[in-house]
Amino acid sequence: MKAFIVRSLLIIVSILIIIQLWIFSSLVYWRTHAVETTMFMRWTYLSDFEPIKHQWRDYADISDNFKHAIVAAEDAKFVDHHGFDWDGIEGALQRNLKKDKVVAGGSTISQQLAKNLFFYNRRSLIRKGQETIATTMMERMWTKRRILEVYMNSVEFGDHIYGVEAAAQHYFGRSANKLNQEQAAFLAAILPNPKYYQDHQDDAKVQSRKRMILKYMRYTRIPD
Repeated sequence: MKAFIVRSLLIIVSILIIIQLWIFSSLVYWRTHAVETTMFMRWTYLSDFEPIKHQWRDYADISDNFKHAIVAAEDAKFVDHHGFDWDGIEGALQRNLKKDKVVAGGSTISQQLAKNLFFYNRRSLIRKGQETIATTMMERMWTKRRILEVYMNSVEFGDHIYGVEAAAQHYFGRSANKLNQEQAAFLAAILPNPKYYQDHQDDAKVQSRKRMILKYMRYTRIPD
């Protein structure tokens, strides 16, 4: 029995090490190469084998309006933290405890990107631990500009719609570099529940969130 437990632990540790090596090598490659697919995209495709709408756009080819909007909506301290917003995490924990359920996450853009690239949307302590390690590695290996660039190109904006270029084309019939402030704020506003807001664009919550983003995006700082 003891030998079985030791062998099982060695197998688990070996798997975790292999996963970390895979994450490290992927981050090295993606420092200079476009990210054409993520774990989230693969899971979405395998759910029904419908094509994914996605087209990579370099940082300079994405409207600054959208960069400011996404930072205002998702992570106002993005350029200042090192992957984790501890004040935001503490605030989210207090809100969750008060409501006695999960109502806030406190995840940064870096954490969300690590999850999108390498994991899936099922909560577990093991996944959260792996995500934390991946986020730390990413922050050490990539610039803030690169993290934001990849995030904008990989986040979900609706059913099988990934990345700001596909979103701009789907919702407004224009390229990501042509997004005005209203359009940029709307795309950032739908991120908490993109599949729902894709068909409910006049929902009061998303319109309120859009107005908030428009108000604060002028004060955000983005990578050069």
